[in-house]
Amino acid sequence: MTKNAITYGQIQTAGDLGHLVRAHRKGKGLTLETVSGLGNLSTRFLSEFERGKETAEIGKILKALRTLGLDVIVLPRGSTISKGK
Repeated sequence: MTKNAITYGQIQTAGDLGHLVRAHRKGKGLTLETVSGLGNLSTRFLSEFERGKETAEIGKILKALRTLGLDVIVLPRGSTISKGK
């Protein structure tokens, strides 16, 4: 695995989500300032979110994920996403 490889998948902590989002953002060549402007979110919030802040507001997290083109999928533990036809 390369240094810049992103592993998408199961998230168990705020830190896991933050690290994944940071890697995704950087992989797309986007700065915090760009995402801030696109999503109408503060750079401070985005920075804290990417560092795994436990108390980050869920609505803002979802907005940041949408801005970055990421989806949230909730499944029962142990299940997998079936790929449609």
